[in-house]
Amino acid sequence: MFSKKIAPFLYLGIFYLIISLILRVVFFFHPITTVSFGFFEIIKVLGIGLLNDIFVFILASALLAIYFLFLSDSKYKKPYGYIIFGAMVLFFLYIWLVPNNIFKQYGGSISEVALTFVGIKTFFFGLMLFLPAQRIKIRNTLYFITLFLYVLSIIFNTVSEYFFYNEFGVRYNFIAVDYLIYTNEVIGNIMESYPVVPLFSIIVALTAVVTWFIYKKTKNELLDLPNMKQKMILLGTFAVLCGISLLVIPSLMQLRSDNVFADEIEDNGIPKFYWAFTHNELDYFQFYSQINQQQAEKNFLSQYAEPALSRNITAEQPEIKKNVVLISIESLSADFMEHYGGTKKITPFLDSLADRSMMFTNLYATGNRTVRGLEALTLCIPPTAGESIIKRDDNKNKFTTGSVFRSKGYDVKFLYGGYSYFDNMEDFFGGNGYDIVDRNSFKPEEITFANVWGVADEDMARKAIQVMNAEAKSGKPFFNHWMTVSNHRPFTYPEGRIDIPGTAKSRDGGVKYTDYSLRKFFEMAKKQDWYKNTVFVIIADHCASSAGKTELPMDKYRIPAMIFSEGFIQPQKFDKLMSQIDVMPTLFGMLNFNYKSKFLGQDVFKKEFQPKAYIATYQDLGFVKDNRLTIISPVKKVKQYSLELEPSSLAPEFKLYYDEKLLKSPEQKLVDETVSAYQSTSYWLKEKKLNR
Repeated sequence: MFSKKIAPFLYLGIFYLIISLILRVVFFFHPITTVSFGFFEIIKVLGIGLLNDIFVFILASALLAIYFLFLSDSKYKKPYGYIIFGAMVLFFLYIWLVPNNIFKQYGGSISEVALTFVGIKTFFFGLMLFLPAQRIKIRNTLYFITLFLYVLSIIFNTVSEYFFYNEFGVRYNFIAVDYLIYTNEVIGNIMESYPVVPLFSIIVALTAVVTWFIYKKTKNELLDLPNMKQKMILLGTFAVLCGISLLVIPSLMQLRSDNVFADEIEDNGIPKFYWAFTHNELDYFQFYSQINQQQAEKNFLSQYAEPALSRNITAEQPEIKKNVVLISIESLSADFMEHYGGTKKITPFLDSLADRSMMFTNLYATGNRTVRGLEALTLCIPPTAGESIIKRDDNKNKFTTGSVFRSKGYDVKFLYGGYSYFDNMEDFFGGNGYDIVDRNSFKPEEITFANVWGVADEDMARKAIQVMNAEAKSGKPFFNHWMTVSNHRPFTYPEGRIDIPGTAKSRDGGVKYTDYSLRKFFEMAKKQDWYKNTVFVIIADHCASSAGKTELPMDKYRIPAMIFSEGFIQPQKFDKLMSQIDVMPTLFGMLNFNYKSKFLGQDVFKKEFQPKAYIATYQDLGFVKDNRLTIISPVKKVKQYSLELEPSSLAPEFKLYYDEKLLKSPEQKLVDETVSAYQSTSYWLKEKKLNR
C-alpha cells in the first residue's frame, strides 16, 4: 500500500533527477565552462549533484505531502463538512471586508494573495461538499492542477538556471535575488532578450505532456485514500527524511574543490538561491581569517604618508576648480578596445579618446556588478563581503567623492537613464547629498528610444548637456556622475546609428552604440562654453563577464579608464597596477585639492603609492600585488596564485591574460596584507568610521 501511495512522489522525483542530470551535462559542454574535466571528476560531480538533487526534491515535495495529508472523504460528512465550509466562508469574508485585517497589516499584495487562495479553496470545498457525485472528478481535476504546477516549477526552474548560467557562469547567487526583487526590469529584460512566446509555449506543452503521463499512472491512488494511522506513518517518515535533508544539504554545499566550475555544476540552484537570499551581507568577523585588529589597521594604514584613517591631503600648488564629469560605462571589458587586442572595432571613439588622454592601462574593477563599480568610484574603498554598500540599509552619510566636491562649492549630481530606484541607487546617492537626474526627469519628447533599463545613451547624453548648461549658468563648478545603460542585455538601441542593427541584440552592438553615444556627447560638449574648463573621467563599472577558470580570473576584472581634458591633461599612459578605488583620489591630486580624506584608495602619482588592486565577488575577496593574487573566502579559507602573463603580441602594458597557478605555500606577508585590508575596511564600516 505504501509504495503505491508514494507513487506520485517517485514519478515526480525521477523526472526531477533526469532533468537535473540533463542540465548538468549541458553545463559541462557550455562554452562558458572554460575548463576540462577528468573521468573521475565527472563521476564525482554527477554523484554529488545527484545527492544534492535527491535531498532538495525531498524538501521541495513538502507542499505535495501536505496536499495528500488533507485529502479525505470524512471531512465532507455531516455536520463536519458544513462547519468547515461555514468557517472558510467567514474567513474569506474577514479578509475581504475587514479593513484592518491581519493580512492588510503586512501591506503590499499579501491581502490580495490571501483572499484569492482562501476564495479558491472555499469554492472547491463547497463544490465537493454539495456535489458528492462529482467529488472524484473534482478531486482528480485538482490533483492534475497540483501535478501541473509541480512539473511547471521543475521545468521553469531548470530553464531559469540555464539562462542564469549562460549569463554569469554560476548557479543562483545574489544577482538572482536581485532579479526576484526587481521584477519589472528583469521581466522586461527577458521579454526583450529572448523569444518568450515560443519558449513559454514549449515549456507549457512539455509540462502538459509530463503531467498527463504522471497523472494517468497515479490517479487511481486517489480512489482509496489512506486512513489517519497510515497518513501519520507516511507523514512521520517524510518528516525524518526532511530533517536528514536539512542536515545533508549544507554539508554538501561545503564540499569545494580547486575547480570552480565543478563546484557550480555539482551544486543545486535552489539551496544556493536560499543561501543568497538569507546572506546578502556576510559578517567578515564570523566567516573570514583575522588578525589582531590594531595590527590589521596598522598594516593597512602604513601605505599612506600620514598613517591614519582620517588624513589631511595638502597640495603644493593652488586648487584648480574645474568642472568634473565622471562617466562610468556599463559592462565595458578592456578587451573590447583595440588597445587591448580587440579586433572588432567596436570602440573607435574610446580608442581615439584614449590616445588623447591620461590612460590608466593596468587598472582593475573591484567587482562584477554595477553597484560595485559605483561603490568603488564613490566611496573609494575596497569591496567588502556580501552585498555592495549601495544595497545595504546603512548606506547614507558616507564620506564620498560627492562630499569632497560639495565641500568645494560644487553642484553634485548623479545622472542615470533608468529609474534610479533600481539597485537602490536613488537611496544611496540621495542619502549622500547627490541630486538625481534619472528617467523620471525626462519629458516624453526627450526620449527617442528606451528599453527596460532606461532611455538610450544618446538621449541621456543630450539630457546631460542640458543639465550641465543649466549648472554652468549658476556660476558654480559642477560634478556630475553619469552611469550609462545601453551596453546591457537586451542590447537594443535606435536603428541607423551604427552598422550593427539594434534588432541583432548583440553585445558587440551594445558596446558600439555606447561608443557612438559617447562620441555624440563629446561633440555636443565641445560646443559649450564650459567644455575647456571641464575634466572628463571615463571608466567602466565592471567587465561584461566574470566567469573563468579560477574564482577571480584577472582578465575578467581589467577595465579601461582615462582622464581627458583639452589643454589641461597631457596625453600619456600610466601602466602601474592600480585599482578602481584609486581613480578619484588621483583626480583630486591632479586638481590640487586640499581636503581631509577617509578614502582608502591612493593618488597614484604620490611617491608613497603602492601598486595593487582589489578584486572580489560577493564572497571571494582578492588582493593583487607583487605578481600574486591572494584570495580569502568564507570558512577562513586562503588561497594564493602566482601570476604570469601569457605570451601576446600586444605591448606589455596592454597584455590581459595571466596564467594563475595555485601556490602550495602562500607568502604570509601578502596574506597578512590581504586580511588587513579587508578586515580593516569591514571594521570601519561596521563602526561607522567611514561616515562623514
